[in-house]
Amino acid sequence: MMQTAIPFHFFRGGTSRGPYFNRADLPEDRDALAQVLLSVLGSGDALNIDGLGGGAAVTTKVAMLSRSDDPDADVDYFFAQVSVLDRTVDFKPTCGNILSAVGPAAVEMGLVRPVGDVTRIRVLSTNTGARIEAIVQTPDRTVKYDGDAAIDGVPGTAAPIYLNFMDVVGSTCGSLLPTGNLRDVIDGVEVTCMDVAMPMVIARAADFGLTGYETAEELDANRAFYARMEPIRIEAGKRMGMGDVSGSVTPKFGLLAPARQGGTVTARYFMPKSCHPTMAVTGSQCLASCVLTPGTVAIGLFTPPSGMPAVVIIEHPSGTIDVTVDYENGADGFVLRSAGLLRTARLLARGEVFVPKTVWQG
Repeated sequence: MMQTAIPFHFFRGGTSRGPYFNRADLPEDRDALAQVLLSVLGSGDALNIDGLGGGAAVTTKVAMLSRSDDPDADVDYFFAQVSVLDRTVDFKPTCGNILSAVGPAAVEMGLVRPVGDVTRIRVLSTNTGARIEAIVQTPDRTVKYDGDAAIDGVPGTAAPIYLNFMDVVGSTCGSLLPTGNLRDVIDGVEVTCMDVAMPMVIARAADFGLTGYETAEELDANRAFYARMEPIRIEAGKRMGMGDVSGSVTPKFGLLAPARQGGTVTARYFMPKSCHPTMAVTGSQCLASCVLTPGTVAIGLFTPPSGMPAVVIIEHPSGTIDVTVDYENGADGFVLRSAGLLRTARLLARGEVFVPKTVWQG
């Protein structure tokens, strides 16, 4: 046989989708692994015509799972962001939308045994060290995919999957505010550099001459904005201790504006070379934390949510996402105890995906 067959499951997780693998079925060497993933997704073509990718950053993502050796985790989740065009693989970030299907995938792969109508699966994100509890519906000890839960950016409804995030502050940079400041000024623009679930550089849309209500397509067509934003992101990456981030998808960039549809705040999230069509799960936690931390660039843009835990409603290009945040603002500043979100997922396909033997002998 002239190709190598690799078992896989293909899931929609939240508002993203991609192949899910058992880590043991892939090469251990990181360079060899990258070549396999580039081939699987068809990176290098705008349509990813020779692979499983969908021609967008949200459809060229990969999850690799394994039983965890950590006594406080059931499953290790290793994420890879594969580029659409330039044939690169970034193993630094994680993805919360793809995480939405990690619980179901772990059950489908036999890595976790369901224990009742509801199964709680402890996930360790090996990219960042974050710990997440995924609560999956498993009646009759099988994953339930149909249900009444709806998330903006996905048509129809499905079974709810609840994600509780813990240990996400400073998971990449080591602290909530990697520069040591609530606000920094870079190239004349005031930004907050924050690391909660995903390191981000957050600014006010108005400071770029934007309303913050532009569609993802309108923003992607505004190349002058990207030309202004990218040098700020690169300089912020240096100040955050991340080194030269010009070839990395992190830190991500976010824009904030006042809400106009009853939410807490409006946001646009960049990946970073295109605007997310909805909102990243990890990014939503960082943006919510920025909103709840006094003195950041979010000051004056919103009315603080009441109650504890607080529900931060972020308006995005396709609707809203709710982040339930258990936190306190005390003598030590903002302290995040946990952040919870509701997501959905669906198994789309399973079987074998093929890569040429010239890429990997298997």
